[in-house]
Amino acid sequence: MFSSTRCAFLTNSGLGGCGSMGDAPRKRSNPMRVVCMTPSNGRPGDRNNSVVMETPLKELKKDSPVDDVDGNSISAGGPQDVYGEDRATEDQFVTPWSVSVASGYTLLRDPHFNKGLAFSEKERDSHYLRGLLPPSVIPQETQVKKMIRHIRQYQVPLQKYMAMMDLQERNERLFYTLLINHVEELLPVVYTPTVGEACQKYGSIFMRPQGLYISLKEKGKIREVLRNWPEKNIQVIVVTDGERILGLGDLGCQGMGIPVGKLSLYTALGGVRPSACLPITIDVGTNNEQLLNDELYIGLKQRRATGQEYAELMHEFMTALKQTYGEKVLIQFEDFANHNAFDLLEKYRSTHLVFNDDIQGTASVVLAGLVAALKLVGGNLADHRFLFLGAGEAGRIAELIALETSKQTNAPLEEVRKNIWLVDSKGLIVSSRKDSLQHFKKPWAHEHEPVNNLLDAVNQIKPTVLIGTSGQGRTFTKEVIEAMASFNEKPIILSLSNPTSQSECTAEEAYKWSQGRAIFASGSPFPPVEYEGKVFVPGQANNAYIFPGFGLGLIMSGTIRVHDDLLLAASEALASQVSQENFDMGLIYPPFTNIRKISAHIAANVAAKAYELGLATRLPQPKDLVKFAESCMYTPSYRTYR
Repeated sequence: MFSSTRCAFLTNSGLGGCGSMGDAPRKRSNPMRVVCMTPSNGRPGDRNNSVVMETPLKELKKDSPVDDVDGNSISAGGPQDVYGEDRATEDQFVTPWSVSVASGYTLLRDPHFNKGLAFSEKERDSHYLRGLLPPSVIPQETQVKKMIRHIRQYQVPLQKYMAMMDLQERNERLFYTLLINHVEELLPVVYTPTVGEACQKYGSIFMRPQGLYISLKEKGKIREVLRNWPEKNIQVIVVTDGERILGLGDLGCQGMGIPVGKLSLYTALGGVRPSACLPITIDVGTNNEQLLNDELYIGLKQRRATGQEYAELMHEFMTALKQTYGEKVLIQFEDFANHNAFDLLEKYRSTHLVFNDDIQGTASVVLAGLVAALKLVGGNLADHRFLFLGAGEAGRIAELIALETSKQTNAPLEEVRKNIWLVDSKGLIVSSRKDSLQHFKKPWAHEHEPVNNLLDAVNQIKPTVLIGTSGQGRTFTKEVIEAMASFNEKPIILSLSNPTSQSECTAEEAYKWSQGRAIFASGSPFPPVEYEGKVFVPGQANNAYIFPGFGLGLIMSGTIRVHDDLLLAASEALASQVSQENFDMGLIYPPFTNIRKISAHIAANVAAKAYELGLATRLPQPKDLVKFAESCMYTPSYRTYR
């Protein structure tokens, strides 16, 4: 066997280093050493009683099975392609390498390298697999057919979710191939709405830990905890504190299903390597009485820490991430309660590469849908009036709409904001309430008499676009939608709250109550609707359109900060991918079947804007950013082992 003092074997070029994309040329370190484990009795294949011989790399001969290394070689996607994951290296041979060359029983239980019955006859001989597998060799394509049949036999979505998570723990490449090939069918399984139920029941279905759990017990030693994670070249971190999981409230430590699910989509839809992804849950307790009294609850059984104790833990966490993984690691905040989400984003956006998908991702995907919808209703953004139900993330969506409108018309930002109205739990946000409003609501407090409910706000403001981000199910009532249809030929209705049970209205309700005239999209998926002989296919304003490609664009350009113009670039790229065929079906988002192509275009547009703003550190800029994005993307096809 072989062992290395630094990193893993990779491809025909020899050994993979630990660099990061965009690094300046590095000083050559001391020669790496290969440790050759040879049997003490001299018999090849005997793996017992081994002795160790160390040989400097520079002394290896040309006919040695290990070639010399160019210490400056960097693969397309960033840090060295340790497992052979990028499209740029998919035709090259890899060695199934961890601490030693994986073989036999260990290889079959390594999800990075396990291929199940797809191991070739030669691989079975060279990696001691004879007798550990049935004799048949089954290609990956056949395995995918088998697994999708297996998933489809379950009637309960949670059972499908558990089957998919089990596959991910056994055979990583088969999991991602299955998800990519059947993305429209399996996206609701591995993420919303099923992931919401999975989080609710996480304690009872928990079998094997995924990701890192950092609790108050680790305060003062978070950096030490980060070192326990086996992968060192991390590019994307998704972190939650579980306080506001989807629209389900405080699920505490059981919110881990969200970072795990998001990162699965980063890989499947955006092509970010699974080895470069790290899901983290910050456990500061929970205020959910049911969980506190549940003997199966996996988190701290105490009330949530708040104030200074919470702030100190988060600051230590953010500092440790930057010290451990560097300036260019993308940190995505997920499902934090609004009072923390906005504060964390504002506090760290100038010092870290941070992104909040609930706030910024939702804003970007909604803006993309609105830009696309203009081709169906006519005019530009400045010609429309927007009304939001919900004033948390809605403020960020509204701000992005205002920024794009100002960009298109050269009108002052304060002026275009006057066409955007928000309704919160106390009614329409107006200037007379300004003294009692949270800071992120104040820009939307316009001159108007107080209005206490949504229906009255619709009738008085007369919006052309109604957007729901309230997390309150069935709040777009029949009266509200009929009112929208009474003064709009084609009312735009976006019911964005997740999961399905919290959606402001269903697709069927929107089409039926508007006499089939609504342009509708939702946060969770709804089936096609037939109304008066016509079939309507509802769009899904799913953040999964944006964040995978957005993250890839940041990574491949080595961007160090997230700027609002990057979100606008992502929105414009997504809107441009909606075809005339999609518009003819009433869709304002493209189908997910082309999502990796869409993600590549979003990544290229984001990277181009990052270079324009001087935020990108990977130099020189690639000539064709779309092709470069595609070359960086993880491909889950099985690799051939030496």
